[in-house]
Amino acid sequence: MNKQKVSIEYKYRGSVELPDNKNAKDIFFRTKQAYANHEKMSIKLVFSKSKLQKLKSYQKGGSEDELQNLDFYIELGEILNFNTKDAQKIKQSILLTNDYAHSKFNITKRLKLINKKKESKTDKNYLFWDIENFSTISSIFNHIIEPYEIDDSCIYLAANPDSLYLKRAEWEANLYDYGKTLNSFNFIKCEHGKDVADDVLLEKFTKLNLKNANVFMLTFDRELKERFTQITHKSNNLFIMSK
Repeated sequence: MNKQKVSIEYKYRGSVELPDNKNAKDIFFRTKQAYANHEKMSIKLVFSKSKLQKLKSYQKGGSEDELQNLDFYIELGEILNFNTKDAQKIKQSILLTNDYAHSKFNITKRLKLINKKKESKTDKNYLFWDIENFSTISSIFNHIIEPYEIDDSCIYLAANPDSLYLKRAEWEANLYDYGKTLNSFNFIKCEHGKDVADDVLLEKFTKLNLKNANVFMLTFDRELKERFTQITHKSNNLFIMSK
C-alpha cells in the first residue's frame, strides 16, 4: 500500500492508504470527483449494480479486494465527512457470506500428499501456516489440528505486517473459540517484503530437519511447494494444498 493525499479544490483534507489492487485508484478519483461536484455519495462509486449482485454470494478469494476497497471508501468518508452507511452494510453482508462459506469449507479435500505416492508411517505432526492466506481457522482446527492431534509447539504461523495490522483482531477472535491466541503457537511477525511469510516458514522447516513426520504446509504458491518438496526428508509425508 502507499499513502495518497486527499485534496479537494487544492485544499488538503488528509491522507489515506491506497490498497494494492487494480480498482482502488479509480475508486479514489471517482469518489473525489463526485464529492467535489457535490454529487450524491453512494456505494455505486465503488461497485457497479451487477457487481453488487454478485457480492451477495461467496466470491473466490473471499472478496479480499472488494473488502479492501470498501474499507478505503469508508475511510475517505471519514476524511471528507460523508455518509458511508451503505458501504458498511455491504461490508457486513460480505463478511457474513464469507463466514458461512468458511464454516462449510473442508480444507482436507484440497490437501495432497506431494512427495510420494503412498503415506509412510510417522510419529510426529507439524503444521506450517501462512495465516493471511489461510484464515479459515475453523476448518484448519476441525480438519487438521484436532484430527492429527498437532501440539501447539508443532504449529508455525507467519503473517506479514500489513495483514497483521488489518486482521489481527479478527484472527484472535476466531482463535478464542478454540481457547487459543496467536501466541499459543510459534507465531512469527514478518518484516515488509515479497513473500516473506513463506520464506520464514521454509526457514523454520529447514532448521527443524524433520524426519518421520506428517508435514502440512498451507500454501498455493507453486515455487514454495517445490522448495518444500526438495528439502523434505524422504521419511516425511508432505501435504500441500492442491488447486
